[in-house]
Amino acid sequence: MEPVRWGVLGTSKFAREWIVPGMMKSPDVRVVAVGSRTRAKADSFARALGIPMAYGAYEDLLNDPNVEAIYNPLPNHLHVPMTIVAMRAGKHVLCEKPIALTAAEAELLRTAPKGPLVAEAFMVRHHPQWHEVRRLIREGSLGRIHTVQAFFSFYLDDPDDVRHRPEWGGGSLLDIGVYPVVASRFIFECEPRRAIALVDLDPRFKVDRVVSGIVDFGEGRRVDFTVSTQAVAHQRLEIFGTSGRIELPIPFNPPLGGSARLLVDTNRAIGATAAESTETAAVDQYQLEAEAFGRAVRGLETLSYGVEDAISNMRVVDALFRSSATNRWEDV
Repeated sequence: MEPVRWGVLGTSKFAREWIVPGMMKSPDVRVVAVGSRTRAKADSFARALGIPMAYGAYEDLLNDPNVEAIYNPLPNHLHVPMTIVAMRAGKHVLCEKPIALTAAEAELLRTAPKGPLVAEAFMVRHHPQWHEVRRLIREGSLGRIHTVQAFFSFYLDDPDDVRHRPEWGGGSLLDIGVYPVVASRFIFECEPRRAIALVDLDPRFKVDRVVSGIVDFGEGRRVDFTVSTQAVAHQRLEIFGTSGRIELPIPFNPPLGGSARLLVDTNRAIGATAAESTETAAVDQYQLEAEAFGRAVRGLETLSYGVEDAISNMRVVDALFRSSATNRWEDV
């Protein structure tokens, strides 16, 4: 396929160190430009990654006719507004998660011009370890699955970090709580019915620093999770069924360019001593994400996760936030 020509909207550290280097590994991707609010930041980003064009204004990047697709890693409150601006400029957009601050805001993307594609950047759904999980579940290796448990945390105490700005969509639920939500929807292959959450706010930054939630998918199926931006760095996800269990030791950020491991325990012995370990292919999930979006841009396949999927995910997040205020179950 002809490589898709990408522009990067902003110069975040996450984009510079993780996403864009992964994208640039692919022969199907050409990152041709970067735009920032200042030319100095754009020039620095471009020099570091070997990007040929740098712009000192977002609008200049979006008006570049050589750019076909935009990666939007701006702070959360700018995801929807700038994605719509990019779509009006005729650009396809891969927007970093969460796609919006609320489901209502995400629904504004329905009003954007038709034609350009939009996807929320959940790279995990492109990783082979998750495809293997889905294969095992579909073939019945675990029996009837009913419970997903997840933990995701790291320690962040920088007062200048955008994730400590409540008005910009900071906090742990929007930053990392969206991962257990999207993972459970991927696992159960259906939408949940209700949710309940317990939230601890940081008294300094006024953002949620610990969130524990339960999302009910009906028929005895649920995910319970805890995420925190003020805890020791850790990840874990387990899937439980009537006859087996799958454990993903690093479910969300497996080593880039390395293999991932999952454990399948079919209840032959307590303590996972009989669990079978499987390694999946060594990949960069950000590369795979960009390639999948590019194939949809080229019309080679249908976009797997578009605007409606992103809205559905935000509805779950909304219910969790409402529950933290009402102290009761909230419908999704």
